[in-house]
Amino acid sequence: MSSDFEKQYAVALGNLLKNTNPFVYDLLKKELNSQRESLKLIASENYSSIAVQAAMGTIFTDKYAEGIPYHRFYAGCENVDEVEKKCADTCAKLFGADFAYVQPHSGADANLCAYWAILNKRIEDPFLKSLDKKNTSGLSADEFEKLRELCHEQSILALDYYSGGHLTHGYRLNVSGQIFKVHTYSVDKDTYLLDYEKIEKKALEVKPLILLAGYSAYSRKIDFSRLKEIAKKCNSTLMVDMAHFSGLVAGGVFDGVYNPVRYADIVTSTTHKTLRGPRGGFILSTKEYAPFVEKGCPLVIGGPLEHVISAKLIAFEEASSEEFKAYARKIVENSNALSASLMERGIKVLTGGTDNHIVLVDVSELGINGKMAENALRSTNITLNRNAIPFDKNGPWYTSGLRLGTAALTTRGMREEDMTEIADIISDVLFSLSAKKTNDGSLTKTEYDYPLSVQDKCRQRVLNLLKKYPLYPQFA
Repeated sequence: MSSDFEKQYAVALGNLLKNTNPFVYDLLKKELNSQRESLKLIASENYSSIAVQAAMGTIFTDKYAEGIPYHRFYAGCENVDEVEKKCADTCAKLFGADFAYVQPHSGADANLCAYWAILNKRIEDPFLKSLDKKNTSGLSADEFEKLRELCHEQSILALDYYSGGHLTHGYRLNVSGQIFKVHTYSVDKDTYLLDYEKIEKKALEVKPLILLAGYSAYSRKIDFSRLKEIAKKCNSTLMVDMAHFSGLVAGGVFDGVYNPVRYADIVTSTTHKTLRGPRGGFILSTKEYAPFVEKGCPLVIGGPLEHVISAKLIAFEEASSEEFKAYARKIVENSNALSASLMERGIKVLTGGTDNHIVLVDVSELGINGKMAENALRSTNITLNRNAIPFDKNGPWYTSGLRLGTAALTTRGMREEDMTEIADIISDVLFSLSAKKTNDGSLTKTEYDYPLSVQDKCRQRVLNLLKKYPLYPQFA
């Protein structure tokens, strides 16, 4: 429930926008109503606090602050220096890391900064020392070209995009796939689980500069101690992208060998998703990599967004509480309940369950594809995304799967019994769908039948459930 102060803030903000830009006001109000009246099952989204949102709308948005705290290229940064330094310190303490860099604007930026930090430490720095040069400005044109060639000769080994890896992990249409020679590992064709023996075999074969772990669509824990062993054997830098599960790390749910900060040289993340902060990114690293990590400006990013960094600070402080630890545990409890309930109703769940906030569903056996299912569920006020599953015959656009996440619904206060109701609604929708046939009798990939009676009944069940869990104070 929102406090009286938060309600007053929302009304004041709404009145300001309504009087200055009705167009923006109307769309924000529509978005608020849409989110209030929908079950948000998008695994990469959450609901940030009013305090986090308020911090992003402050005078800090007016500041340019290239550089790092206490070493800026602009005057007048005394106050943002304090905010950014406290944000980085709080982040490092939260995750138990040697060093935190909080300037990346997104997870994609964080990954780019991390890649170049590794290249700079392991390729550029030794190259400069061999020529007795302090930085690249002192290189001749031929020397600089040689350095560029050395950097682009390096390889990365990462989870295949179609097995749950992320676009920024070497996908050909992403810049990461154009920087490195990309090698991939996949999940097992029968279990859809990571096979560490196969990963080790591939790593020993290609000896990548970077062994990358992390995912956007994988529902099980990763043994980072095992990956560290592999990285050591190959003289690889172990980098982990924990964007999806950083909240579970901060909340102590992923501990021991499942906590990447204990084993990786560099860890990247977003600040939203399970961490429940603003849209943004950050990097954690060992002391050895810290001097290279903090050079994101001018390497990849320009001026840091200090208003967002102030919001990150609030989010990190929120995540440091006992309440957040309980929240993180509840995310996984809800995910397990949702997964089990779907399987009880005959829906195929990949890996037979989940260890995190993600539930991956295969709808292909129902005679439909992911796009049909996504559209039908959206019309029932359930918001999620279609997702390619490993070895997907329908490709990345239509897909054979759905990706469900429980972080946002857990923020609204939902519990296991609500997950059972949600699974029941989703099952009713999916089993009622049927793909239409073309003139030659084959099934279409876009057209489907969805009985209006089922749609109306399921939508009402969604609305009835949401009434129990109000979201955010109302605008003016």
